[in-house]
Amino acid sequence: MSGTDHVNIALLGQGFMGRAHSNGWKQVASFFKVPLKPVMHTVFGQEDENGEAFAANWGWKNCTTNWKKAIRLPEIGLIDVATPNYLHAPMAMDAIKAGKAVCCEKPIAGTLKDARQMAQAARKAGVKTFVWYNYRRVPAVALAHRLVRQGRVGEIRHVRALYLQDWAGPEVPLAWRFDAKLAGSGAHGDLNAHIVDMTRFVTGQEITEICGGIAETFIRERTLLSGPAAGGIAAGLKSAGGTGKVTVDDTVLFLARFSGGAVASYEAARQATGNQNRNGFEINGTKGSLRFDFERMNELQFYDATADRAVQGWTTIMVTHGADHPYVGAWWPDAHLIGYEHGFVNEAYDILRVLAGQDPVVPIPDFEDAYKTQRVLEAALLSARSKRWVKVADVK
Repeated sequence: MSGTDHVNIALLGQGFMGRAHSNGWKQVASFFKVPLKPVMHTVFGQEDENGEAFAANWGWKNCTTNWKKAIRLPEIGLIDVATPNYLHAPMAMDAIKAGKAVCCEKPIAGTLKDARQMAQAARKAGVKTFVWYNYRRVPAVALAHRLVRQGRVGEIRHVRALYLQDWAGPEVPLAWRFDAKLAGSGAHGDLNAHIVDMTRFVTGQEITEICGGIAETFIRERTLLSGPAAGGIAAGLKSAGGTGKVTVDDTVLFLARFSGGAVASYEAARQATGNQNRNGFEINGTKGSLRFDFERMNELQFYDATADRAVQGWTTIMVTHGADHPYVGAWWPDAHLIGYEHGFVNEAYDILRVLAGQDPVVPIPDFEDAYKTQRVLEAALLSARSKRWVKVADVK
């Protein structure tokens, strides 16, 4: 059981996100003054994943191949779900039933139905829930959120968001991310989920309508997979010969309208050649604009339209000054840059703050919040199929 000074954690999953979460829990108490000490108690993995080696490498005290057993351990206080999407709902629902706090990878679930049931169950049980939308905790994104709240961009009129990768070429075999039964969707749930959450967070507004949706699968068959991945998105994937059908999208684009009147466009693609992890947004308002690109994650661009016209122009802010920028005071001196993994450490810190009854540094999505993002994703797919406007409120 967790105590007043610590929380015992069970991690479910040893893949790419299992490594990222493990690093977050392992590092957080070394850099932040945490209100609760995270105890890395037990990690679950499949039988072919060599759980003992994973546990030893990352600092987990115990390992198991039975996730139900891990959830029911009486000493566990927090369940961390980092498995493929189809397992999010059964694992989270089981943890909620056991009265445990739950943090879950994004998207919250593979289907809207599962996401709704998870949110309803958490609300009924009164347990604390969290979703790992880690890009909220990139200091530049957190600063953009703050500047909007301070009114520095004025009334938001226009939002552009994109998440482009290029790893899913025809040589990549049929991993779980290409199977709708396991993933729910492709680039849409994997990438659009992040930028929908991020723009909802930064603008402080909700997406109310979707139109112009288009979904496309360019590579419709892939070679069958042999063995597990090596911990990355496509790293270590080996072909077993033969082929199978791809049942998810490679790219999804759509237009949207926000509750404050702004219009928006979203793009997600896994085969956008030359874009390694181009995750970003542009927000244009009546007093100024903001631009962010994760490939330059320590920078935020700001245009102040209230400045003297003679000196107006885009300013590149290096978001590394601990006294003024979110989270970075726990890290390094000015201009000593942070990386991808720091977003997870920052989120681990905020989860511990909430579990201790404190406010997070910036708002952290729970299952209810993440369900709102899932409804937007579903509305976009409905728009793509029906070629019409779809109101998010009508998506049940």
